[in-house]
Amino acid sequence: MKIGFLITARLKSSRLPLKILKNLNGKTVIERIIDRAKEINGISVTVLCTSPNPQDAPLIEIAKENNISYFLGDEDDVLQRLLDVAILHNLDYFIGITADNPFFSIHYSNLIVEQIKKGEHDFIKVQGLPLGAATYGMNVKALMTVCKIKTIVDTEIWGYLIDRPDIFDVITIKVKGRLRRPRLRLTLDYKEDYELFCHIYSNLSFKNTLGLSKVIDYLDKHPEIAKINQKCIQLDLDEDTKNRIDQLYSENLEIIKKIKLEVYNNRR
Repeated sequence: MKIGFLITARLKSSRLPLKILKNLNGKTVIERIIDRAKEINGISVTVLCTSPNPQDAPLIEIAKENNISYFLGDEDDVLQRLLDVAILHNLDYFIGITADNPFFSIHYSNLIVEQIKKGEHDFIKVQGLPLGAATYGMNVKALMTVCKIKTIVDTEIWGYLIDRPDIFDVITIKVKGRLRRPRLRLTLDYKEDYELFCHIYSNLSFKNTLGLSKVIDYLDKHPEIAKINQKCIQLDLDEDTKNRIDQLYSENLEIIKKIKLEVYNNRR
């Protein structure tokens, strides 16, 4: 079984321009993510998945400098980009994260890998971590199925397409203990997020990667820092798009199941 770690990244952000190139105590945001990715066990290849748009060219150099692979795929269709890179590297499964989450949980990412190795799950998600701290695991054939049936192209927010227990084998890893902090925001979209990140990286000591538990402990001891980005609003799909996705699945359930069966029975 071949498992990849795929980081989706673009430099098109308008709310916080070039956000993943911003400095966090000597390294860029994307480099902090790459460092964490290298600590996940059982990964065959780590790939920075971006686009051929010239604005994204700096990411190619960062991938080279950090000794990981890169892939130039569809600019807008994130799922197609992920599928194309998975096929290129002949992956069976992959762990995924977006490039604005430099505090993602290494521990729970390793648990996802363990779950992948235990059974034939289609989609593995983590519930209860701070926003921005969860990775996910996906069967490439499940992704292939979604790409055959989806009707929207811009899939930057795509969870509603795959998190379908009536179609796919979805498993949820529920977070316990001190890391269970779903109301804590640790993703990078606004200047307030970056201000909070800089506080953390400037005040905590670490060797290679900064442990999530250490970050949470720091924010608990300094609630005034945790409040910096509490008013930031996380983007989500609009209700019309959600309804269209629900309608797609409900009206075509048997057809979709048939397509899935054909994909899963076809050996790549």
